[in-house]
Amino acid sequence: MKRPVLFAVVASLAASLTACANSPLGQTAERSLAADPRLENNPALFAPNPTQAELPADFPSEIPRYPNAQLQTVSPLAEGEPGQLTRWTSPDSAAQIEQFYQAQFQANNWQLVEATPDSEPNTLAARRDDLQVKVSWETAQAGENAPTEFVLKYLEGEPQAVVSPAPSPSPQPQNPAVANETPEQLRQYVQDLTALGIFDNETIQPNEMMTRRQYARWLVAANNRFYANSPGRQIRLAATTAEPTFQDVPRSDRDFAIIQGLAEAGLIPSALTGEATAVTFRPDAPLTREQLVLWKVPLDTRQALPTATVEAVEERWGFQDASRINARALRAILADFANGEQSNIRRAFGYTTLFQPQKTVTQAEAAAALWHFGIQGEGLSAADIQSLDRPSVTQAN
Repeated sequence: MKRPVLFAVVASLAASLTACANSPLGQTAERSLAADPRLENNPALFAPNPTQAELPADFPSEIPRYPNAQLQTVSPLAEGEPGQLTRWTSPDSAAQIEQFYQAQFQANNWQLVEATPDSEPNTLAARRDDLQVKVSWETAQAGENAPTEFVLKYLEGEPQAVVSPAPSPSPQPQNPAVANETPEQLRQYVQDLTALGIFDNETIQPNEMMTRRQYARWLVAANNRFYANSPGRQIRLAATTAEPTFQDVPRSDRDFAIIQGLAEAGLIPSALTGEATAVTFRPDAPLTREQLVLWKVPLDTRQALPTATVEAVEERWGFQDASRINARALRAILADFANGEQSNIRRAFGYTTLFQPQKTVTQAEAAAALWHFGIQGEGLSAADIQSLDRPSVTQAN
């Protein structure tokens, strides 16, 4: 009895399916159960991911590599051009990528090429010796989560092949008008740092106020230029993915990598150095005298600052207003006294019995402080760096 019932059920189901096959619902069900033709025609969907592209073994180590990017392709340039064109993708924004390369080029002795009306849009060009680099990025993406694509092209050789117009590789002479505006005692410092390219393409206004942002930029550029051959003495720029230390210097800020790098190195007061109230950097505020010394002296001594008191600073320097100096800055000012004639205070401000810790620093005074790094007898001056550069230039010619 059970077997006929089973046959009846099966027959009934078959009839139902046959009846539905011609209906819209049945056709939909049939399509949903059918094999996907894309799987038959495109077996690569089941294939493992292709091998990730790799940089050539001779990729110049001095070219900065964006840390949060994946290399897609590497292709040679036109025949006879010694270089490569590399394509990358990153989950970060185009602004973050641009900011990273801008900061890296400024801090590592690259010469940025100024954009002209004929320059390619969304492109950053730089040169270092005979190495030319162009970074180009896409700003418009098809979707909200689409990665940013950018191209890094480098050429070793003739600069005109990469950047146009190509700037002169020799330092630009000091603008006579600027030289005449600079106080005589500070003129040589400004000229020497200009010759080293520390100010990049900025127009120096020697008697104008120095901002905190600008001093941070010059400080990193000068230190890393002086110690270009000593990686252990260079200030490392922060990664663009780092958690911002200051509320007013987000990752999108053009100087984020520099300012964040100084904070992470403990060279400027922040929450990282135990200053719980230092939650803002105030990048466009004027730089004060005590801040100039506080940020610079650790790069001279390369050791912990000494314990200091108001009385000790009064005794050494003879400052009548030592009691008005910030307690943290007192330590740097006392250490600066031990540097003799190479102290930042003597070089930037000359002889004085009033330090005026909150007085605004001029651009020429900031340049004077950055003219020399290190302790007396063992440091390096901008003039020394120029002398060290000359033999290599002569040999190259």
